[in-house]
Amino acid sequence: MISTKGRYALRVMLDLAEQENDEYIPLNEISARQEISQKYLEIIIKILVQKKLLKGRRGKGGGYKLTRQASQYSVGEILELAEGTLATVTCLMPSAETCPRKDCCKTLPMWAEADRIMRDYFYSITLKDLADGNLGKPITL
Repeated sequence: MISTKGRYALRVMLDLAEQENDEYIPLNEISARQEISQKYLEIIIKILVQKKLLKGRRGKGGGYKLTRQASQYSVGEILELAEGTLATVTCLMPSAETCPRKDCCKTLPMWAEADRIMRDYFYSITLKDLADGNLGKPITL
């Protein structure tokens, strides 16, 4: 499951991708548009700046902006940086110890395939795709 941290990181990146200029956007503006507390955004943006997805500037005229073109960011990259992993089950996490049931687990191939499908899907979508609305019709459940 993707947490609020991952969803909000994506919203922040999309918000910045939708700005038509190359100026730094103040945190309070992003916060207001996205209806996310500034305090929580600071935590998320710190990660995005550390991982060089965003640039930050302090003081007058300061704020945040993308380090690349929107077409050069994948949704998968953003989500994995915010979440740490997109693994559906613990045993498929990169840092997981080898499960003693790995050789006899009949569900592991299913989870591995679900992870592959999800990863391929998220890495095939760019911020530009989202900004341009290029994903087709939303799925209704």
